[in-house]
Amino acid sequence: MILNTGNRTDIPAFYSTWLRNRIREGYACVRNPYYPEQILRYKISPDVVDLIAFCTKNPSPMIPYMDELSAFRQFWFVTITPYGKDIEPGVPDKTEVMDAFRALSTIVGARCIGWRYDPVFISDKYTVQYHLDAFEKMCAYLAGYTHRVVFSFIDLYEKTKKNFPEARRVSAGDRRVIGSAFSEIAKTYDMKLYTCLEGSDMAPYGIDTDGCMTKQVLEEVMGEELIVPAAAASAREGCRCILGNDIGAYNTCRHFCKYCYANYNRQAVLDNSAGHDPASPLLIGTPQPGDIIKNARQIRYRTGQLKLF
Repeated sequence: MILNTGNRTDIPAFYSTWLRNRIREGYACVRNPYYPEQILRYKISPDVVDLIAFCTKNPSPMIPYMDELSAFRQFWFVTITPYGKDIEPGVPDKTEVMDAFRALSTIVGARCIGWRYDPVFISDKYTVQYHLDAFEKMCAYLAGYTHRVVFSFIDLYEKTKKNFPEARRVSAGDRRVIGSAFSEIAKTYDMKLYTCLEGSDMAPYGIDTDGCMTKQVLEEVMGEELIVPAAAASAREGCRCILGNDIGAYNTCRHFCKYCYANYNRQAVLDNSAGHDPASPLLIGTPQPGDIIKNARQIRYRTGQLKLF
């Protein structure tokens, strides 16, 4: 199975010690976000975990613990955007993040790390031309350290509209300009460009619109065939990515990005973060009397059959 860590929060940036401890103890627990009294217990062992997937805006705190992860196959997405503290107040300086990206790439290999430039939104400050210039500069800096870059346009989820009321959808015309230009820039730096849940309107520009964490993407990363049960597919309409089995928790990411879909508000994040114990099997809090703890159903997806792409 694929163990995900980054759909609900940023574990490498804020909870790396907790993850180190979970790997050492060989298991982690996660509360069901919709039925909090239900807890799933995941075994963290290479005999059932085919790959650990990460998504982070700051991998630096995890780098000292990379030896702890060496027994596992890994796939990392590092999100690096051109926005400033007005939009991403808790994200470190982008040059620091890009340097950490390059350091991480030298450890796991360029095939096992991807760059996310998302979400893309347009404003008086962050214009279309601003994005084109920033994307090219970042491509030049990351060239050779990855061959995979994902972008998407902002989705106005209810949480996003609440926390980022000035956000607006990217027009169809701006989408075409950005998609076409990004595609040409990425090719120049030997990067394959993907979209994330954007439909097929970017396909005419040579962009892969099938998804960013699909079975094929992970087979390319691992170089091995996977047989993935239908139940592991994403529940989001139009998404073919393998996003289940996440050990994170919502309302716990302290980057406080204005466009975030995973946080309700700042106070909820601060309250939850105060309940974090690096020694607990749960990311937030500890198991309580009355909790129902069940072992997650975990099976190997790898067949042992090599795949070449």
